Amino acid sequence: MAEPRPRRGHGEDSIYFDQANNHWVGAVSLGYKAGKRVRKTVTGRTKTAVKTKLRQLRQELDNGVRSSATYTVGNALDDWLAGGLSGRSDRTRELYRDTVKPLRELLGDIKLRELTAGDVQQTLDALADRLSTRTLQILRNCLERAIRHAEVRDLVGRNAAAVVKPPRGTAGRPSKSLTMEQAQALLQAARDSRLHAYVVLSVMTGLRTEELRALRWSEVDLDAAAVAVYRSVRVTGDTKTRKSRRVLGLPQLAVQALREHHKLQAADRLKAGALWQDHGLVFASSIGTPLDRHNVLREFRKITETAGLGTDWVPRELRHTFVSLLSSDGMPIEDIADLVGHKGTLTTETVYRKVIVPELRRGAEVRIGYSTDQNG
Repeated sequence: MAEPRPRRGHGEDSIYFDQANNHWVGAVSLGYKAGKRVRKTVTGRTKTAVKTKLRQLRQELDNGVRSSATYTVGNALDDWLAGGLSGRSDRTRELYRDTVKPLRELLGDIKLRELTAGDVQQTLDALADRLSTRTLQILRNCLERAIRHAEVRDLVGRNAAAVVKPPRGTAGRPSKSLTMEQAQALLQAARDSRLHAYVVLSVMTGLRTEELRALRWSEVDLDAAAVAVYRSVRVTGDTKTRKSRRVLGLPQLAVQALREHHKLQAADRLKAGALWQDHGLVFASSIGTPLDRHNVLREFRKITETAGLGTDWVPRELRHTFVSLLSSDGMPIEDIADLVGHKGTLTTETVYRKVIVPELRRGAEVRIGYSTDQNG
C-alpha cells in the first residue's frame, strides 16, 4: 500500500494542474488581507516550467521585488523614456523613442517578469538582417537600461538583457570625406548661401556642428584670427569632452567669410526690427533665433547639390573632410587630434580619417585657404 503524500506545510508554495485552462499553476501564499488569502500565481505548460517560475517568484519576494502580472516590456520602455533620461534634451528623448520602436513591436506585450534572455536574443537576431550592428547594440543597451530602471523601482528581479550579446547586423552607412577638388567645389557653391561662413569654418577648422550652432560672436576674435570653442548645443551647454574646449587659429578665408557674415546678420537685425531676438549667436535665423539641425541640413544639401555632389552628404562629414585632408597632406595625427578636440588619436584615426586618393602634396591645405601655421 502506497504511503500517503505528505501534506503541504503552512505557507509553502503549491502546484496544481488547471484542467479548465489546460496548464499548470503555481501559487505562493502571501498571507491574509481583510480575511482573504492573498496569493501570487504563475502558469506554464509543464510542471517543470512552473517550478522554475515559482523559484524566481519566491526569490523576487524575498528580495522585496513587487513585480506585476500586468507590467509589460512596453510599460518598462515607456517609464524609462519618461523618467530615466534626466538631463537629456528633448531631441535625445525623441531619438531614443524612435530607436526602441522595433523592441516595442516584438517584445512590448510580454510581461516583464516573464521576459527571458532567450526572448531578447531571438528578437535581436530577427532584426539583424535589417538593422546595423551599431543600432542593434543601441537597442540592447536601451532595453537593459529600461529594465534596470524597473529594477530600481522593485518591479522586476532580474535583467534579462544584461547577459545578451547583440548579433552582427547589416553594414551601416559609413561617413564620407570630400576630396580636395570636392571641397573646393563646395566652398564655391556655398558663396551665395547664408551658410557660407558655416561651411567655411566646418571645412577649415573641423568644428563639430553642435559647436558651430552654439558659437557666439563674443568667442570670435576676427582681428586676432582666432575662435574659442567653449560650448555646444548639448543640453548641458558643455562641449563633448573637456579636451574639446580649445582655441583655434582661423585661416584668412574663414576670417573673410565671418566678416561678410557679420554684415549679413547686421542687415537681418535691421530688417527684423522689434522681432529680432539677440542670442549673440554667430549662426542664427533671420530673426536671431538658434538654428536647429534640420535648418542646417536642408540648406547644406542645397549647397552640395549646387556643387554637383548630390544630396546624400551631411554637415558632420565636413569634419571628416578636415581630418582627412590634413592627414593626407602629412600632418601628424597627434596634431590633428588636438585641433579637432579628440581625447586621443584612436578616434581620429579609426573614425574620422578617410583615405583620399587624389594628388595631395605638402601645402595642399593652402589651396582651400587653410594654413596650419595659424593653428599653433
